[in-house]
Amino acid sequence: MNKLIKIKDEEQKKAINAWAKRKFTGSIIAGTGFGKSRCGVIAAGKTLDTIDTAKAIVLVPTTQLQAQFKEEFIKWGYEHVLDRVEIICYASAYKLENNHYDVVVCDEVHLGLSPEYRKFFENNTWNKLLCMTATPPEEIEYKDILYKLAPVCYRIDLDKCVELGLVSPYEIMCKPIELTDVEKQEYDKANKAFVYSKYILGQFDAFDRARHIMGSGKNTASGQDKAAAVQFYRAIRGRKTVVDHADGKIAELQKLVINHIGEKMLVFGGSNEFTNKLADATETFSTVYHSGKTKKQKEQALKDFRSGDKPVLCSTKALNQGFDVADATMAVICGLTSKSLTMIQRVGRIVRYQEGKIGKIFILYVKDSQEEKWLKSSVKNLDNVTWLT
Repeated sequence: MNKLIKIKDEEQKKAINAWAKRKFTGSIIAGTGFGKSRCGVIAAGKTLDTIDTAKAIVLVPTTQLQAQFKEEFIKWGYEHVLDRVEIICYASAYKLENNHYDVVVCDEVHLGLSPEYRKFFENNTWNKLLCMTATPPEEIEYKDILYKLAPVCYRIDLDKCVELGLVSPYEIMCKPIELTDVEKQEYDKANKAFVYSKYILGQFDAFDRARHIMGSGKNTASGQDKAAAVQFYRAIRGRKTVVDHADGKIAELQKLVINHIGEKMLVFGGSNEFTNKLADATETFSTVYHSGKTKKQKEQALKDFRSGDKPVLCSTKALNQGFDVADATMAVICGLTSKSLTMIQRVGRIVRYQEGKIGKIFILYVKDSQEEKWLKSSVKNLDNVTWLT
């Protein structure tokens, strides 16, 4: 364990030094488990230790991470500077104007680059800026903004973290699920509508065309094109609804829970509604944590999971960032997107280092559907992926 701490400390120092060499403006791109939070704490803490009147702000995406970052300052010996550190969610930070900070730290920065949230960067100033995320944003617009705002100064991916022993190794197993006859009819209907509307809008730029038509109050699109754009988005939602709610995923989850009694398991659904169904189907073992629950309910869910009273924690998106339970050994992903970042974050929940642990990730997907294409896209940069039959 001492060797692990030494290696992690050395890599974190490399990251901070690389940031300093870039005149204290840059981004650290590092897989979950690397210790980005500690880098953020050191960046802020050392700045505040140097200047008595300095102030810092830490931007995070969730209230859970607000509390977690405060704990990180205490953990790493910087409790004494907390009175000069504002830890705030992006949802509030964008409203700030005409403030100057000695250092700004942005955690999960990919979530702070929307047109609304990036107003913080447009309306405030700073001397030092450190941005952190597991992978660069996949949207070209957001990636360009980040690289202009804070160019990458240090990068290490998840598999390199595994190689160095910074996180536990992992195995990904992709399990195909068949739709029921009724589900297949619904999917085929939505898919035919998608293909037809895509043909009307233009095979190669249908997404851009539909976005332009739906996003502009004034455009010269024909009535046929407007109808096609509406149908296009409706068909996309229709396909995703079918695969996100496939009954076969519930049956497969039940088998996995029974076959892995004694392991702590995270389950990710594609919607809050389906996440609730997954929990109901395994209710003896499960509790629920998602945006539809109250703060008190979510706190109780985490308490029950950490204690082992409920060893299966079902969520939708709320656990994608910052959730840290080293003894969680298994994940079952029942809802997908094509984004590599989301997949890396979910895998990252399971690879927090624990001696001897090998994280197991089961991904349940609908065979021969758009979901299969999303899955292939989302795992393309990950090792140890097995396709089951």
